[in-house]
Amino acid sequence: MKKFRKVLDGLSSSSPGGVASPSCGSAAGTPTAHAPTPQDIHVQETLVSENFQICKTVRHGFPYQPTCLAFDPVQKILAIGSRTGGIRILGRPGVDCYSQHESGAAVLQLQFLINEGALVTACADDTLHLWNLRQRRPAILHSLKFNRERITFCHLPFQSKWLYVGTERGNTHIVNIESFVLSGYVIMWNKAIELATKAHPGPVVHLSDSPKDEGKLLIGFESGTVVQWDLRAKKVDFRIYYDEAIHSVSWHHEGKQFMCSHSDGSLTMWNLRNTARPIQITYPHGKILKDGRKESCKPILKVEYKTSRNSEPYVIFSGGLSYDKSGGRRPTLTIMHGKAITVLEMDHPIVEFLVLCDTPYSNEVQDPYAVVVLLEKDFIVVDLTQSNFPIFENPYPMDIHESPVTCTAYFAECPPDIIPILYSIGAKQKKTGYSHKEWPVSGGTWTLVSGFHNMLYKLKTSKVFEKPKAGEGRAGELVEEDPYAVQMVSWCPHSRLFCVVGISSHVILYRFSKHDANTQIVSLEVRLQSDSEDVISPSETENNPCFSDPSSHSPQPPGSPGSGTQDSLPCLKVKNRPVRMPPGYQAELVVQLQWVDGEPPQQITSLDINSAYGLLAFGNCNGLTVVDFLQKTILMCMGTLDLYGAADPYQRLTRSPRKNRQSTSDFCMRGLSHFYSDSKKRIRTSYQSLTELSDNQVSMDMERSKSPTSDHVNGHCTSPTSQPCSVGKPRITGVPEGPRLTRRGPGRPPFRKAQSAACMEISLPVSSHTEESRENSFSRSRSSSVSSIDRDTKESVTTLQFGESYGRKGNALPTACLWVGTSLGVVLLLPISIPTEEEERMEEPITMGPSGTVLMLKGSVLRFAFLDCGGALIQSPYEVWRDPNGPEDPDRPRRRKLVNFSPSSSQEACSDGHLAVVCSEKQAKVILMPTQAVLFTHNITESSFLLRADVVSVCNSVCLACFCANGHIMTLSLPSLRPLMDINYLPLTDLRIARTFVFTNGGQALYLSSPTEIQRLTYSQEMTDNLQDMLGELFTPIETPEAQNKGFLKGFFGGNAQTFDREELFGEAAAGKASRSLAQHIPGPMGLENMKAAAGGVVGDLARARIALDQRGERLGELEERTALMMNSAETFSTHAHQVMLKHKDKKWYQL
Repeated sequence: MKKFRKVLDGLSSSSPGGVASPSCGSAAGTPTAHAPTPQDIHVQETLVSENFQICKTVRHGFPYQPTCLAFDPVQKILAIGSRTGGIRILGRPGVDCYSQHESGAAVLQLQFLINEGALVTACADDTLHLWNLRQRRPAILHSLKFNRERITFCHLPFQSKWLYVGTERGNTHIVNIESFVLSGYVIMWNKAIELATKAHPGPVVHLSDSPKDEGKLLIGFESGTVVQWDLRAKKVDFRIYYDEAIHSVSWHHEGKQFMCSHSDGSLTMWNLRNTARPIQITYPHGKILKDGRKESCKPILKVEYKTSRNSEPYVIFSGGLSYDKSGGRRPTLTIMHGKAITVLEMDHPIVEFLVLCDTPYSNEVQDPYAVVVLLEKDFIVVDLTQSNFPIFENPYPMDIHESPVTCTAYFAECPPDIIPILYSIGAKQKKTGYSHKEWPVSGGTWTLVSGFHNMLYKLKTSKVFEKPKAGEGRAGELVEEDPYAVQMVSWCPHSRLFCVVGISSHVILYRFSKHDANTQIVSLEVRLQSDSEDVISPSETENNPCFSDPSSHSPQPPGSPGSGTQDSLPCLKVKNRPVRMPPGYQAELVVQLQWVDGEPPQQITSLDINSAYGLLAFGNCNGLTVVDFLQKTILMCMGTLDLYGAADPYQRLTRSPRKNRQSTSDFCMRGLSHFYSDSKKRIRTSYQSLTELSDNQVSMDMERSKSPTSDHVNGHCTSPTSQPCSVGKPRITGVPEGPRLTRRGPGRPPFRKAQSAACMEISLPVSSHTEESRENSFSRSRSSSVSSIDRDTKESVTTLQFGESYGRKGNALPTACLWVGTSLGVVLLLPISIPTEEEERMEEPITMGPSGTVLMLKGSVLRFAFLDCGGALIQSPYEVWRDPNGPEDPDRPRRRKLVNFSPSSSQEACSDGHLAVVCSEKQAKVILMPTQAVLFTHNITESSFLLRADVVSVCNSVCLACFCANGHIMTLSLPSLRPLMDINYLPLTDLRIARTFVFTNGGQALYLSSPTEIQRLTYSQEMTDNLQDMLGELFTPIETPEAQNKGFLKGFFGGNAQTFDREELFGEAAAGKASRSLAQHIPGPMGLENMKAAAGGVVGDLARARIALDQRGERLGELEERTALMMNSAETFSTHAHQVMLKHKDKKWYQL
């Protein structure tokens, strides 16, 4: 606990104060006698560094780039491996665990130790790993690295501790699961095939023990050879040769026959009595042509042959379609049940599938009840118990990537009634036709930190607009794929207002209602575009400074001869008829930016909405627009330069019109059309235009001038000319306007040596890099002041915030204000005068206008927040939600209920004033209002820049949380801006993470870790300590089901499976030791005892205390040794000094 006092920062507080606009209703007040000074601010800060720690909590979404699948039929949990080395373990809804191999190698195969709480993974780096699932966070117990052979297939029999491993050379090795060492027993490929065979059989693609006799191992080679190896006699029982390559093998439960799938689309059935030829060859999707030839088919990659007690056997396989039919068809899963053949078409390629059965024993009737199908971008489960084979409703949130994610927003501590109502409305949107049975993956116990289990509600913004016909509209020219892509969202949970910004420069306002409605959507169009004369090239200004006629800068009104027929039109057309809207979020207002001079509107870079004021504000690189959504009018439309008024902090120079107009227009079109990456694949990702490379040098120069956090495509213009601003009067589109006020500034801001983020550049590898490599190369370097001369820059509005504040220095009372931050680090304040009575609010106009610059920071402004003089966070005012379509009560007319958090009413320590927290890409400042004195300043980073900054509540206090482009996560105390935490969380940050990282209250954050997954994390030490208790259990103690008794007759005639002791064959005593050079055993990063000690709770605390005590004892021992050495040295010195004294005791001075 520490009291902070700060004197006035004279340099920062000397920024010029603006003059209030005459049209603004809030008059300047005289300074109050009780106005606080910096010396009056006494805040007891409770946050310390020990309150913060970074820890991943849970991951949601579909596993990115899945490779394999496994299922434990007793524990009823499922595991999915991925190409990036990740493992997702799923159980009942809410049981979702993610683990990662440190090597990052792709997971090739997964094998559960059924009902043992363990999992074996085989990775592409030829390493086997044994995972312990009996703890809440799975960890590796053992690893085995193969040095001379590559792993191709693994098989672990039920209730066995010996793992069969097939390799690329055709050999089969055996691994002891308990010790994770190789056995000396090896099945060499040259012993498995006939000596007369000259060709190599190929890699091992299948291993399985016979259901009838566990001592017989079936080995399938890729070339088409199948061998049954007698483990006891160490010889071959039979060999099968087939002309086509084998992909998979599946046994009948009696162990007398098996089925193979081949590369020519055929299925062969083999009987052990006669292995000379197959007893059956079928081409399920192939026909015999007229000339007698068989139709060529695609390979059948996997087949499952399962028997049933009450019906015919099931034959389930993937692939096998004829090449003629498969050209225009999607991937299929075929279910053959008796004579019935059902083909299920999938939306994505099939990675793997598993058939779920009631019994874990392979020698019993299987009775399959479901098929788990893992697709490249989806995960479905098919119900086999119903004739129409419906799918189960997926309870996991795996459809996040249904359309590419472009932005995220994270809200904690929402009103308690909002989640149930969203769930009830969203439940009506769900599809029908699902299976009515329970979800078959039902293992584990629920976890508290899993957060959300499924999608609550879905909203499609495209329903607001007319579908563009071929050759019509301008949206097709902007983007190649989706003109409705969402760039930004703003949500008020209390008033339930929802605002969406789209890529086509449109803003949609939604209101929530429990009732359906049939209303017309109001559409407003805004002309917010700079003229070509204002696009300045610094090099031209230096070499040939010339001044143009001021009258030429006046923007042309819509429909003027010079504007062209395509100007003054929006990108999309809003439906102009009454639209029926179901319960939920219903569109009320659409605001669109118009085309001007043949150029598309610039993308919107900032947004804020306030339900209490009834105002909506958004800005881009051309200026700011404020909309009154209660009166459905445009309140203000002003260029960025005009926001300064007479208090422009820069000395700007005018210049002549730009020459290369066409190239800039081409760049605008190209930048918007390249918003999504990889035009060949048409895979959309957010803000990919930031990474597009161009051969046009002008476009390259413009590309380099973009601000890292300015979300617009064109960053090449200077400050625009002023746009019409009808303050206090509703603007009606389509009506000719009178003479416009042209307030042109003295020129553009000079380039400074201390470069802002607008002068950063993105460096990308060129040429043949893939989408993933381009996405992961998010590196930027600061440009020198010399190179910045070759760039164009344009000041854009980067952040907006409504709130109760003081419009000018010396104002006595707080009023409604709009805080504006720009890409040049300038903070502007716009006071707003709003009628207090509800009747006047709906009829009287609102007045607002700029009051000048408040302060300046380094880099683009990212975030505003307000604190009272006691350090508590001040929330923005809001309107309590009321259903706009609800039934009206004539006795009690509905009135707006506003909740206002005024600075003067939220504190006791200070009667007036509040603190404003402003954070930019480089710097953070805390200022005192209304004096605008800078209390605290902190330079957050010099070599990098911030991507995200949020003021959040943690441990009953507030702090500033920052995410830096170099991967660091930092927290600063408020209001003193004292560094509390700085951790290098992500060494390499890509654009996807940069665009989706967001903090929220309670010490939580999230980001899009892959195109299909959301990673949640905590930066709170308290939550990290309690995380172990909040996680669910993957393993639940369950008794293994007993094997069925087949009866005397079946046992007598050989129906029962024969068991044998594998230890006698594979143990060291019988088989000896394997060669040390063949494989290397690697102990897990944590032994079993250490993992249990570090698992959390009291045991973990005791282990940490014991380690600390041991370290303290070692230090004390070292200190004791050093003390003894010093004492010995002192004694030696004393002895030598005494001897010297005796030697020279009786000598005179001249005898020395």
